[in-house]
Amino acid sequence: MLYELRIYTIHEGRMDAIQARFANHTLGIFERLGMEVTDFWVDAGGRNKLYYMMRFTDEAERERLWSLFRQDPEWVEVKRKSEENGGPIVEKIEEIFLSRADFFRTAEHRGEQSYFIGD
Repeated sequence: MLYELRIYTIHEGRMDAIQARFANHTLGIFERLGMEVTDFWVDAGGRNKLYYMMRFTDEAERERLWSLFRQDPEWVEVKRKSEENGGPIVEKIEEIFLSRADFFRTAEHRGEQSYFIGD
């Protein structure tokens, strides 16, 4: 498995716009295209950042799915409409690629109950 941590730095005053775009459109497009988001966070310190993790079988699948996404007519229209009044939403995107450490086993993989709040 290949994991991709995406960190979005958002233009000042545009956090509501990016959250609405993900909630109302982007996550649904990801799902329709078979793109798996495993978790999503807002910055606990109040910085204009969003963080989310995606899971892919390998680099080839990642490239194929992101290519489909960038060309998706619904996405192109959603992006255009969401930026037509307030301008660009995302200032910068960082991509960090990760593989799970062989020595780490989650509670789920050990067959145990997870006790994290929210699980």
